[in-house]
Amino acid sequence: MSLTPLDIQQQRFRVRLRGFDIREVDRFLEHIAESLSALQSENKNLKEEVRRLKLETQGYKEREETFKRAMLNSQKVLEQMKENARKSAEIIIADAEVKAEKILNRAHNRLSQLHEDIAELKRQRMQIEVQIRSIIEAHSKLLEIGKESMDAIDESDSKVTVLKQPPSTLS
Repeated sequence: MSLTPLDIQQQRFRVRLRGFDIREVDRFLEHIAESLSALQSENKNLKEEVRRLKLETQGYKEREETFKRAMLNSQKVLEQMKENARKSAEIIIADAEVKAEKILNRAHNRLSQLHEDIAELKRQRMQIEVQIRSIIEAHSKLLEIGKESMDAIDESDSKVTVLKQPPSTLS
């Protein structure tokens, strides 16, 4: 546990008959001495770290100057590369525009073909609808004819049933 100035200010010793408890005061003083020793050691280490960092910073500054010179040289190369890249980009763009135009033409042709296909499918659908309607009408007529013949059969069956009934006995 490290000591803070507030800990030292707030430390209270118990009073005995003849003053403070000597062992308690001695323990507190030992604790303060240990804390002070640790702070001095840390202070020494920090001063050494500051000295080392100053030397390191100086080395970084020298390297920074070297990098600045290298960057100025590389900037010239970079400008040349940019110009070459710009020219290449213009060529690529022109090529892409030609390809895009071809793709667009193919898409328009495909769209035209699709419209023709759709028109043909609509025509076929209409033909199929007409054929289905005629089939439905034919089946409806067959159902009506079948119903009429069933009604006729039912009527003749009822006559037969009346004939089959045993004669009523007259009393």
